[in-house]
Amino acid sequence: MTETTVGIGGAAESTDMVLNIGPQHPSTHGVLRLRLVLDGERISAAEPVVGYMHRGAEKLFEARDYRQIIVLANRHDWLSAFSNELGVVLAVERMLGMEVPERAVWLRTLLAELNRVLNHLMFLGSYPLELGGITPIFYAFREREDLQHVMEELSGGRMHYMFNRVGGLKEDLPAGWLDRARAAVASLRSRMDVYDDLVVGNEIFRVRTKGVGVLRPETVHAYGVSGPIARASGVDFDLRRDEPYLAYGELQDTLRVVTRDGGDCLSRFEVLLDQTHNALELAEACLDRLAELPPGPVNQRLPKVLKAPEGATYAWTENPLGLNGYYLVSKGEKTPYRLKLRSASYNNIQALTELLPGTLVADMVAILGSFFFVVGDIDK
Repeated sequence: MTETTVGIGGAAESTDMVLNIGPQHPSTHGVLRLRLVLDGERISAAEPVVGYMHRGAEKLFEARDYRQIIVLANRHDWLSAFSNELGVVLAVERMLGMEVPERAVWLRTLLAELNRVLNHLMFLGSYPLELGGITPIFYAFREREDLQHVMEELSGGRMHYMFNRVGGLKEDLPAGWLDRARAAVASLRSRMDVYDDLVVGNEIFRVRTKGVGVLRPETVHAYGVSGPIARASGVDFDLRRDEPYLAYGELQDTLRVVTRDGGDCLSRFEVLLDQTHNALELAEACLDRLAELPPGPVNQRLPKVLKAPEGATYAWTENPLGLNGYYLVSKGEKTPYRLKLRSASYNNIQALTELLPGTLVADMVAILGSFFFVVGDIDK
C-alpha cells in the first residue's frame, strides 16, 4: 500500500491520505500536531507529534537553587500552577526532613482544591465549545473570575501564583480572606447546576459524546494514563485517597473518588464535572478547619543558602489532570543535580495512538477535547 501526503483535496482511491491536524488547531489547548492516516473518513493510524513548546525545564532546574525552581515548576500546566509548585516543594521538604506548620498544610490543601476547580472549569466550558456549543464558556469564565479574585488577593498572581515556599507558604492570609473565599465557593456551588442541565442534559452533546472514543482500562494501565481520564474508564485510583498527602488523610469522609465505566467522551466529562463538585466540598471542609485553627506561622525559617542533603526522592501529587511527579536527585549542593518531571498530560496524550484508529474524522475533535490536556504539560 502506498501513502500520499496531500494538502487540499483527495487522493486516489487506492491510497491512504495523511492528514496533519495542527500544529495550530483550536481544539488542542496549545501547539500539538496529530499525524493521521485516513482510509476514507475513518482513521487508520494516529501519531501525536509533540515538542513544539518544549523549553527544557528539566535542564533549567539544574541551574537554579531550590527557591528559584518553583518559578519554573509552576508553568508547564498553566491551569494548575499551584499544584505544580506544590509537588516540587514537597520533594525538597522530604529531602530536608522538614515539617510544615499545620496551618500551612491546611492552606495548601484548600488552595490545591481551588486550583483544581479553576482547572476543571476551563475544560467544562471549552469542551462544549469545541463541539459547537458556545454558551457554557461564558458561564465557566464567570465562575473562574470569582475564584481568581480570591486567589489573586491572596497570592498577587492570576495564573502563576508563586505562593508555595520550601517550608510552607509565602505569607499568611489577608484579613477577612477566609470569609471572602467561603462566599466565592458557596456562590459557585449554587451555580454548578448550569453544567448539569445545560451540557450533560443537552441531547446534541450526548449524541456527540456517548459511546465515542472508548478508552479501555488495559490501555489506561499500558500508557500510564491517570486522573479524570483514567477514572472515566473505571480505573479507581486517586493519590489523595490511596497515598494521602497534605491534609487529605483527615478529609476521607468528604473526599469522593469519582469513576465511570463507560470510558467514552461523555464519561470523561461527567467525571470532570463530579470532581469539580467534590473539590468545592473539600474546599469548604478546609475553610471550616482553618477557621478552627489558632493563629500561627505558615512557613519555616530557612538558611540564607538552602542545600538539600545528598540523595534522591520522588514526590507525586494528584494534580487536576492526573499524576504529577518530581524525581529529585541531590549531590548536597544548593541546586538540584537532576530533577525529572513526570507530567500527567504527556502520558495521557500517548493513548491517542491506540484510541483514534478505527474512529471517524468527524469524532476526532470530540475525542481530543475530552482528553483535557495542556500542551505545556506535554512538552515541558
